[in-house]
Amino acid sequence: MLTARQQQILAAVVENFIQYAEPVGSRTISKHANVGYSAATVRNEMADLEEMGYLEQPHASAGRIPTNTGYRYYVDYLVKPRKVSKKDSETIRTYFAERINEIEHVFQQTAVIVSHLTNYTAIVLGPEVFQNKLKHMQLIPLSDRLAVAILVTDTGHVDKQRVIIPEHASASELEMLVNILNEKLAGVPLHLIRAKMYSEIAKELSRYTERYELLLQMVEQMITADDGERVYMGGATNLMSQPEFRDIDKIKLLYDLLEDQHTVVRLFDAEELGVQVTIGQENELEAVSHCSIITASYVLSGERVGSIGVLGPTRMDYGRLIGLMDFLSRDFNNIVRHLTDQS
Repeated sequence: MLTARQQQILAAVVENFIQYAEPVGSRTISKHANVGYSAATVRNEMADLEEMGYLEQPHASAGRIPTNTGYRYYVDYLVKPRKVSKKDSETIRTYFAERINEIEHVFQQTAVIVSHLTNYTAIVLGPEVFQNKLKHMQLIPLSDRLAVAILVTDTGHVDKQRVIIPEHASASELEMLVNILNEKLAGVPLHLIRAKMYSEIAKELSRYTERYELLLQMVEQMITADDGERVYMGGATNLMSQPEFRDIDKIKLLYDLLEDQHTVVRLFDAEELGVQVTIGQENELEAVSHCSIITASYVLSGERVGSIGVLGPTRMDYGRLIGLMDFLSRDFNNIVRHLTDQS
């Protein structure tokens, strides 16, 4: 464990580097409002912090910058999450007070708001398929062979998908199909629908029509439109404005990663409640080994169903962002619950 003086100096180095993105010297830290030690004392302590792996010196004549270990210690023991500013809270609550009819709009615009407030890339993961349950289905014919299938989940997610109607299928057969699906599948988790469809729905349909296999093929179209976790992104290009990402190869790696939905889900899926911070190489993938990811989960009916996250350089304002993510996740719970109750 670091001494109280070493903690003060480490915190001052981290906060100065976050603000200015330049190596920090002992004279600068000695003048820091929370330090109050001579430049010589600070220099000795900074040398010890470097030897212990909390700081590093990028150039022989330069000051020092935090290492990933230094950032981790700062986040775990020193940072004080800041209360969201009045301006930021008004921006967020003004948006959430608007009339929003579809929950997808909330997810996407929340990503946009977070990216705007942080100037980083923001990710919102929609409710997970393993926790989503079917609420009801509708089938709206557009022509003799084309219809729009609408699936609504218990979390308010609405999925619309065009499907092909089997040849010669009658309106009464389609109505019967929808009634059976709603009767048998309401409340069933989405990932179990396919198995239940063939174990129960097929048997039920076969009692009423010889074309039940063709109708089941149409149902397949309805339920495979969105099997995965939804990813909503804001500010994908924001990182280009950060000095850490002037290297074109580094930014290309990052953009390639952001286009891979499964990887994004793995990185931003907050497995625990509360705010989580992963720093640098803790993220294990090379593309984000120079980044930090801060996520906060949100819950519905007592269960964690998704998360909100930001991706930025390790040199980010952790105090502000941890406070912001906590605030957002709690407000997000309220708006999603309100929309779910309306659906």
